[in-house]
Amino acid sequence: MLFFGGLLVDLQKGRMECFRTQMHSLRIMVDAVKEFLTSNISGPMSGQIITLVQLCGILLVAVAAYYLTKKILMVLEKAILRSPTEWDDDLLNPRFMRAVSQLSPAITVAWLLPKFFSDTPGEVRWIDILTSLYILWAGVRIVTIFIDNLYDAFISREQLRPYAIKGIFQMFKLVVISVGAIIALSILINKTPVAILTALGASAAVLMLVFKDTILGLVASVQLTANKMLDRGDWISMPNRDLNGEVLDVSLTTVKVRNWDNSVTTVPPYSLVSDSFRNYRPMQESGGRRVDRSVYIDVNTVGFLSSEEIETLRSEGFLNGIEFKNNSRVVNLGLWRDYIEDYLRKRSDINSEMTLMVRQMQPTNAGLPVQLYFFTRTTAWVEYEHIQADVFDHVYATVRRFGLAIYQSPAGTDLCRIGTYSRI
Repeated sequence: MLFFGGLLVDLQKGRMECFRTQMHSLRIMVDAVKEFLTSNISGPMSGQIITLVQLCGILLVAVAAYYLTKKILMVLEKAILRSPTEWDDDLLNPRFMRAVSQLSPAITVAWLLPKFFSDTPGEVRWIDILTSLYILWAGVRIVTIFIDNLYDAFISREQLRPYAIKGIFQMFKLVVISVGAIIALSILINKTPVAILTALGASAAVLMLVFKDTILGLVASVQLTANKMLDRGDWISMPNRDLNGEVLDVSLTTVKVRNWDNSVTTVPPYSLVSDSFRNYRPMQESGGRRVDRSVYIDVNTVGFLSSEEIETLRSEGFLNGIEFKNNSRVVNLGLWRDYIEDYLRKRSDINSEMTLMVRQMQPTNAGLPVQLYFFTRTTAWVEYEHIQADVFDHVYATVRRFGLAIYQSPAGTDLCRIGTYSRI
């Protein structure tokens, strides 16, 4: 233990030369212990006893190496926390450090086994295999934890949080785990990884069938991210799947969407690539949300306004800012359209810098459509609906002041007034 204590001090002080000296001393010590056991233990069970003692010694050295590595990493961790940068705190967090420290005992065992059992490697073949598998598992775990930390570091940044990059990081983890599985199989069957890949290539059709959804999801998630088709927080709608809401997560195999009724819909990524969907993000980024609605005017109420009616409208403030040349030949519908357009331009919550118009459409059996086409300044759903409702409340309330009427199918009160209609 004094040896390892001195080694810790040397490492903390950055004395690499001393470290190499200590490692040379360790090799000498290993050779001395091996020679001592061989020369002093005899008898029918001497071989087994020597093997057991050597294994116990290797185990003790491995445990000591684990605690040594842990202390070194604790010093390193404190240095990372004191650094002014933040990315190293996210990447080299305590979880990552613990995973690295768990690798040192296996490396120690793998290094010492050939030195103690150079003459009889078959006796510890199974220990060598288990050690190799453990090193492989620990290495894969370290890499996957690092990938997770890298993803957490990305989404913790406000400017990077909306991007749908989870699928890409999951792809990296899948590749690492797949490579680790191939190497583990090669260790167990004592074949090279190339031979394993050759065998897998021969069964590629079966693998494609088994992992079809995963492969399609992988390709689709990369397409969605690379082409910036979808990000976290986007509002999307997909009528054929009854989907309309905010994107919560985009992973390798699923896209999770919270609908506006607070239900959650999960769809595979390749469905968003193969089918069409609507993304409202460009609308939100444009600074305005469109309103496109029509009111249907009864054509029987369209006509000329008299001078008295025009003066009445002017006295009530409906014609402020509206210019027209001939008071005796003014059509009520045209004057009402000018008034509504002026009303929209004067509202502070309407974006007058974007397209704004009030126009006639093709007449229908249900009346003459007058389309209101404009953009609100806000894109928030609730505020947008309030603005839209306020505008059309005003439209319905003012239309009769111009001698017009909204077309609707006859109601009971309409049937009672048959033959008594008079324009107001």
